[in-house]
Amino acid sequence: MIGVPGTPIAAPLVAMVGGGQLARMTHQAAIALGQTLRVLAAAPDDPAAQVSPDVVVGSHTNLDDLRRVALGADVVTFDHEHVPNELLEKLVAEGVNVAPPPQALVHAQDKLVMRERLAALDAPVPRFAGVSRLDELDRVDAFAGRVGGPIVVKAVRGGYDGRGVRMARDVAQAREAADKFLASGVPVLVEERVEMRRELAALVARSPFGQGAAWPVVQTVQRDGICVEVIAPAPGLDDDVGAEAQQLALRLAAELGVVGVLAVELFETTDGRLLVNELAMRPHNSGHWTMDGARTSQFEQHLRAVLDYPLGDTGATVPVTVMANVLGAPRTPTMTVDERLHHLFARMPEARVHLYGKGERPGRKIGHVNFLGSDDAEVANLRERAALAAHWLSHGQWTDGWEPHG
Repeated sequence: MIGVPGTPIAAPLVAMVGGGQLARMTHQAAIALGQTLRVLAAAPDDPAAQVSPDVVVGSHTNLDDLRRVALGADVVTFDHEHVPNELLEKLVAEGVNVAPPPQALVHAQDKLVMRERLAALDAPVPRFAGVSRLDELDRVDAFAGRVGGPIVVKAVRGGYDGRGVRMARDVAQAREAADKFLASGVPVLVEERVEMRRELAALVARSPFGQGAAWPVVQTVQRDGICVEVIAPAPGLDDDVGAEAQQLALRLAAELGVVGVLAVELFETTDGRLLVNELAMRPHNSGHWTMDGARTSQFEQHLRAVLDYPLGDTGATVPVTVMANVLGAPRTPTMTVDERLHHLFARMPEARVHLYGKGERPGRKIGHVNFLGSDDAEVANLRERAALAAHWLSHGQWTDGWEPHG
C-alpha cells in the first residue's frame, strides 16, 4: 500500500528496444529520476544489459519479444531505428504507447521517405532521386545529367556510421554502386554530393504535449563515415544561422510528430546554406557532450519527453565542450582498458570518460571522452587533448610521445 513504510515508490517503467550504449546511458539518467529502464537486448552481455536490472533478451524483429518488453511499460522507445514498422503498428493497435510513434519513426528508417517528406515540407535538402529496381538504373544516368557533378549513392534502409553509403566520382561509379545495392534487394537514394564547409547537428526534444527544447547547434567531424569529434557549440557559427538550424529542427519535430529526442544532421555549404542530411529519433552521438556540458543531458531529456514531463533546461554549463569518440584500434592493446584509464586520469584528471562495456574491435565505438572549457579560446587546446585521450584509450599510445615515467 502507498504510504506504508518500506513500500516501493510507484515509478514509471520505460521500455527501450535495443541494449547498446545509448540504452546504457539512458539507464544512468533513469536512475537519477527514480525510474526503471527495461531493455530489449540481443544478448545478456549487451552494454545496457550489463547494468539494467530489468532485461528481456530477444530480437527487435520478433513481435512476441517486443510484446514482452512492452508488457506493463508506460512507454516503449528505442536506442536504434531498426524495428520493422509493421511490428510497431501492431503494438500501437494493441494499445502500447510507442514513442516516437511509427508514423514519425519511418522518416528515420527510410531515407527516401524522409527526403520526399522533407521536400514536401519545403525543408532544405540536397537534390535527390530514388531507384527501387534494377530496371530503373537509367534514372541514375538521368539524375547525373541534371546534377552535373559527383553523386552519393545510399542504401534507403539500414545504413549508419558510413555503412550503406558510396561516393561516386562519375555516373559509371554511381551505376555500379546502385547496381550492387539493388541486386541484393536494397533500394537506393542517389543525391548530389554537396560542396560543404562542415557538418553540423541540431539536437532538439519534443513531448506529446507539444513542448520543444533545443540545445546549442554543434559541429561534427567525420572520418570514414563515423563521427569522431563534436564541438559544442559549433565554432564561429553565425547566431542567425544557429537559430535557423534550431528552428528548422523544432519545426521538423512538430511536423513529423516526433516524441523524444530528434537529431537533425546538417550540411553547412560553402555558400552558407543549411541542408538536411540525416534524421535520428533517439539520443544521438552528436549529443554525448550534453552529459557533462549541458544542464539537461539528452538521455534525461529523452526520458522526460517520452513520459510527457516538462522538458529540462538545455543551456550549456560551460562556454565550450569537446567530445571525442573512442574507437577500437586495428590491434587491441595488450594493456587493459582499466590500466589505460589509470594512465589517462594521471595525465588528464579533468577528462570526463564514458565507457560502454563493449569488447574491442577495429572501428567500434567503445566509449567517449568530454573535455570542458571555460573560454571559447580553448577550443583548439580542448580538441587536441580530447584527440590525445581518445587515441590513448583505444590504442594505448600517446600520439605526442608522452611517457608517464619519463
